[in-house]
Amino acid sequence: MRERTKLLLLVAAFGAAYALPIESPRVQGTFLEGLFLLKDYARQHVLLCLVPAFFIAGAIGQFVSQGAVLRYLGASAPRPVAYGVASVSGGILAVCSCTVLPLFAGIYRRGAGLGPAIAFLYSGPAINVLALILTARVLGVELGVARAVGAIGFAFVAGLLMAALFQREEAERQRNGPDPFAATGGDSRRRPWQDASFLAAMIAVLVFANWGAPSQAGGFFAAVYRIHWALTLASLAALLVMMLRWYEKEELGLWVRSTWDFAKQITPLLLGGVLVAGWLMGRPGADAGLIPSSWIASAVGGNGFGANLLASVAGAFMYFATLTEVPILETLIGSGMGAGPALTLLLAGPALSLPSMIVIRSYLGTRKTLAYVGIVVVLATLTGWGYGALVA
Repeated sequence: MRERTKLLLLVAAFGAAYALPIESPRVQGTFLEGLFLLKDYARQHVLLCLVPAFFIAGAIGQFVSQGAVLRYLGASAPRPVAYGVASVSGGILAVCSCTVLPLFAGIYRRGAGLGPAIAFLYSGPAINVLALILTARVLGVELGVARAVGAIGFAFVAGLLMAALFQREEAERQRNGPDPFAATGGDSRRRPWQDASFLAAMIAVLVFANWGAPSQAGGFFAAVYRIHWALTLASLAALLVMMLRWYEKEELGLWVRSTWDFAKQITPLLLGGVLVAGWLMGRPGADAGLIPSSWIASAVGGNGFGANLLASVAGAFMYFATLTEVPILETLIGSGMGAGPALTLLLAGPALSLPSMIVIRSYLGTRKTLAYVGIVVVLATLTGWGYGALVA
């Protein structure tokens, strides 16, 4: 590092320390707000969401053969199959933008093409059946349908655009084979349906343990919610039986090691990102971050392009736990938020967050991460802008 650069950094650090506005009550509260969000995330999402996701990702790396991943999600797989499988498999998980990260890393490191992997990454938090239904019930059928169509379309379009933008790099990656740090799975002593059942049991634990309470007492989702802990325990019991009957001790040890590799790489980045997001934006609905939510609410009124762009950028950096975006948007709409920015926030917010961006960069690099974030922000802005003009 050149001496001039060191001097400039030193002067900048001194200037920041000298002008630090610690007298402001909002700045003082911002530090605690980040810790509150970190505590909420640790209590609500780590044990029931993130830990099962790590084990699923480890199982994908250890037990799923590279051939199976390449057949359905590889760059040379038929596009309708690859993107369809990625969107459907991601959509049934009903996870947040952070919980989907270990699963995305697992299939990407096992050889999935960039396009299908991105479709999976977006669809996991965005194409959430319960969230789509809740949106239609609380915010109106029009907005619910628009969110469903937009989210499904985004999964395909974002994946296709990423594959086209980085075609040469992806071709080189596919020629080099799977990630050298990924585990080698696909034991021929077991039949494919056994490993598939093992993964399905873990996914069932993840889904049922995090099954949210529906807004109405009747219906399928309410019935499942009443017995979701029983279904979780049944899935855990089935998982234990499979582990004892089908897998050797050495294989289970490799699975745990693969799980630990994902956990130690992702967890520090994720928790650090949650802390910074809390400092900047605060907890959803708390209005205690460094950036007042009232600024955002006042700027997203109407359906202009600027309002949609701001809603998209703000949503991309905020952290939304699964289903929390609906009551937050209900409040913002009541404060004057336009229909277009509301849809924009629904399309960009759940799929992205500052913590997820930090982790995605560790797997894809800066250029691909910026491209993915830019694609989602631009698509969400244009879609919300068009929807706002249509309903107006």
